[in-house]
Amino acid sequence: MIVILAAVGVVYFLDTAIKKGVETVGPQIAKVDIKLDGVRLSLLSGSGKIKGLVVGNPEGYKTPHAISVGSASLAVSPGSVFSDKVVIKSIRVEAPEIYYEGGLSGDNLRTILDNVTASTGGAADPAAKGDQPTKKLQVDDFVITGAKLNISIKGTGGFAAPIVLPEIHFTNLGQGPEGITAAELTKKIFAEITASVSKNAAGAIADIGKGVMDSATKSATDSMNKASKGVTDLFKKMKE
Repeated sequence: MIVILAAVGVVYFLDTAIKKGVETVGPQIAKVDIKLDGVRLSLLSGSGKIKGLVVGNPEGYKTPHAISVGSASLAVSPGSVFSDKVVIKSIRVEAPEIYYEGGLSGDNLRTILDNVTASTGGAADPAAKGDQPTKKLQVDDFVITGAKLNISIKGTGGFAAPIVLPEIHFTNLGQGPEGITAAELTKKIFAEITASVSKNAAGAIADIGKGVMDSATKSATDSMNKASKGVTDLFKKMKE
């Protein structure tokens, strides 16, 4: 999930430029707008908070955004912050809002995943562009819990009833001296989110389709009834 970029922002931009850093690095990886209200981190304890993270939609999608996170907590090993490999002990994301918008040409989440995949194809991590050194990461524990999925299918109008997704839990990411890059980690997490959405959205999408068909059938029936009544009335007038 792109929330990892906020944690990485703590690592790369340990000053008032955290917000600017995340909003710059995020779009390089996901090719969508990233907005962040702020990040707080205590370098003594290593604990921190991420507030108001919003991942925008690719061009052509109409839902407000793809993902929004009100707040998330993280814990970093203070001694690793200035080393080549930063150890993030935990990231916990609670009740994020996920907007799935699909159609015949694809969906917004898979489009973002494709963008992230393309970003990880290069030799360099996008987070390392500029004067910032390339850092490896290790994430011991990553949890997304209570994620609420909102589903919209193009051409149907509105949303299906929200679905609460099962918990997504990763452990021991980036173990060993090589670690993992921010882009690689983002791809892994976003791929899991997309897979969970695909698995759990099928029923709701079917319900939306049934609703559309029922609506279309009712509309067609009403039209037929009106047409039939019109013909009947016409014959009545002709007899008079």
